[in-house]
Amino acid sequence: MTNRPVSPSLTPVRRAAGLLAGLALGAALLAGCSSEGASTDCGLDACTVTFDRGVDASATILGVEAKLIGAQGDQVTVEVAGEQLSLTVGQQATEAGGFQVSLDSVTDQQVVIRVARNPNG
Repeated sequence: MTNRPVSPSLTPVRRAAGLLAGLALGAALLAGCSSEGASTDCGLDACTVTFDRGVDASATILGVEAKLIGAQGDQVTVEVAGEQLSLTVGQQATEAGGFQVSLDSVTDQQVVIRVARNPNG
């Protein structure tokens, strides 16, 4: 009969490294976003996108692309999921490609929109 050595359990350092790698991967999948000229803050079903004005700004969020087309006063034009929308601060969310899109704020430096999965579609 042969005795085989039992492999030692993972060291605490290796366990912690594996846990951190898993958390980082989970966070990347959860956010599921990338951007250029914009920053994003995403949860499971909604993202807030802050576009920098004066640059070619876009972000990929929740599997779709959102672009800032233009802004004038408190009205902006964005493209979300291939559909162009004109939004005004305070207006109800507008549907585009299965998402609800609303304009949170407009300044001379930034445009902030919220994109949420449409619960009905």
